[in-house]
Amino acid sequence: MKMISLVTIAKAAVIVLLCVALGSFSFAFKEEDKNMLTPSTATSTSQTETLQKDDIDRFTNAIAQIKDFYVQPINDKKLLEDAIRGMLNGLDPHSEYLDEDSYKTLLMSTSGAFGGLGVEVTGEYGVLKVVSPIDDTPAAKAGLKPGDYIVAINGKLVNDMTMNEAVDNMRGKKGTLVTLSVIRKGEKQPLSFKMTREIIRITSVKSNLMANGIGYVRISEFQQPTTELMIAAIDKLKKEAGGNLQGLILDLRNNPGGLLETAVQVADVFLNNNNTHKYKDLIVYTQGRLANSQYSAKATHAGDILNGAPMVILVNEGSASASEIVAGALQDYHRAVIVGTTSFGKGSVQTVLPLDSTHALKLTTALYHTPSGRIIQNKGITPDVTVEDLKVQQTKLDNNMLAPIREFELKGHLPGDVTKATTNTVTVVPDNSANLAQTDFQLYEAMKILKTMMMYGQIQSMMPQHTASN
Repeated sequence: MKMISLVTIAKAAVIVLLCVALGSFSFAFKEEDKNMLTPSTATSTSQTETLQKDDIDRFTNAIAQIKDFYVQPINDKKLLEDAIRGMLNGLDPHSEYLDEDSYKTLLMSTSGAFGGLGVEVTGEYGVLKVVSPIDDTPAAKAGLKPGDYIVAINGKLVNDMTMNEAVDNMRGKKGTLVTLSVIRKGEKQPLSFKMTREIIRITSVKSNLMANGIGYVRISEFQQPTTELMIAAIDKLKKEAGGNLQGLILDLRNNPGGLLETAVQVADVFLNNNNTHKYKDLIVYTQGRLANSQYSAKATHAGDILNGAPMVILVNEGSASASEIVAGALQDYHRAVIVGTTSFGKGSVQTVLPLDSTHALKLTTALYHTPSGRIIQNKGITPDVTVEDLKVQQTKLDNNMLAPIREFELKGHLPGDVTKATTNTVTVVPDNSANLAQTDFQLYEAMKILKTMMMYGQIQSMMPQHTASN
């Protein structure tokens, strides 16, 4: 009798569970790395496959067997929560069950600063794979790199934790210590990183004027104010360059993503919304089974902020999600040359579906597509010019090769005309290409490519224009 009653109770529980998991929800919110609250009327459809009696029997019998024979007593709540968690974990690395603590953590991380290390991770092979460390955080300062595998946190194996537990163990109060054990490709032994937690407040935009009137803008994450900060940075660079930039390098390396709307706005700033292109100003669109998963965004910004000046976008294996949306859109429109290494390939949309006031499902519901229809998921954005992150040895020979002698450095050179005064207000920026090649080879190569593009544009502008006549 006991077995029959347990199975009956378990069957009733699984039916209730499946009704909750597959039934209607009062609201939901999308997540594109950082979550955005949006109304939803997500409902199960008639297309949902009918559950087979044998499948339900197998599930409920498993619950009964565990309750009767497991070495320690297990309560029903834990069994059912573990069952939900197992269903989500079996789908993909980004779908997960949010219990009460995890749900609170998610809401906290999207509403403000938090104590932690500043590293974006995803689950892979039962451990945490580093997507990218965030600029100016303990993880970046310590030297974590995209592609690293975190196998232990404070001596505890990540394989013995859920992803939420592992992330929670990395977060904590400011000033507290945490030690990560990391496996890195090319290293024979695991690496140990001891870090002090800090309040993570991300400065999403940085900029500076480089040689030859080239602007450099770095976006470390797509936050709500990022677009306004980027526009302000470009305006400032224009003034420093004497009115207009000759070219721009947009650095999206190790940018793990952020808000979808912000990514759309950033791409929009560099496009002309004249609806004459074959992609009809489309920047990104999604496709999924839910009605609210069908999303598309078009360019609406009045003109290109660079007035057509050439542009290079830097990406690497740490560029994910929103970064890939921007790079993919501007690549499709031939607005920018993409330089670096293939991006991470996170092109899926997660929707947080509340089960009640304290629990939720974070479920992958759609895939992103670039304007030309390319899928980002698992493929990433392939650069137009592949440049590996090489290390150039700083030797005298390298310096001579990278910084060739110029006329004014020759002994006995003729002086130029120094009698004419100049009214040019352009800020003179020294060309430190030799040093740049050693400190950031990808950026050095991006500058060379951009200079070539600038030169080609100048040649084109000097060529005579021919018009056809009847």
